[in-house]
Amino acid sequence: MITAGRARGGVGPLRARLYAWARTLHLYLSMLALLSLLFFALTGLTLNHPEWFGEGRVRKASGTLPGAPYLKGEAVDWLRLAEDLRALGLRGRVAEHGEGGGAVWLSFRAPGYGADAQVDPRSGAYTLTLTEAGLVAALNDLHKGRDTPGAWRWALDASALFLALVSLTGLFLGLFLRKTRRAALLTLLLGLLLFGGLALWASL
Repeated sequence: MITAGRARGGVGPLRARLYAWARTLHLYLSMLALLSLLFFALTGLTLNHPEWFGEGRVRKASGTLPGAPYLKGEAVDWLRLAEDLRALGLRGRVAEHGEGGGAVWLSFRAPGYGADAQVDPRSGAYTLTLTEAGLVAALNDLHKGRDTPGAWRWALDASALFLALVSLTGLFLGLFLRKTRRAALLTLLLGLLLFGGLALWASL
């Protein structure tokens, strides 16, 4: 006989509600996190094997920018110089810039892409080195958050939180039911020993 205040199988109302809540949360978080999980799984594989995809294409170009000189007194007008370089088709953010020996240089970076420009600020003469590493390299950079805007880094943080919550709710579900608790604990312990052992071996 099932006593009052107990759910079927000997589970109390509070535990039953917690189980239902965890199951629902796990379901919808899993749906939200599915694409993130697939993306990070596949790019984790490609990150581990960059030799499969080559080193990309490197091109060089030279010419003269029309807006020279790029000087305000003795100071370089970096903003106008960067915009005129972008007008040549360069993209990404300016990762670095500097000057020396009568010339200035700017480095543009985006996922899977790099452009290094050296410019004479007085005459506008420039040389460019363009590196386009391809789609897989761009996806790898997106995986790492390298050369990406702030909004993408927020998306990475949100994905990490989603995946962590999916893992925790899945663990909770596995440990909640008496029938699966022992198997879940043994699997968890085995996974921890295996992953911890491999991590320790790899770090030596």
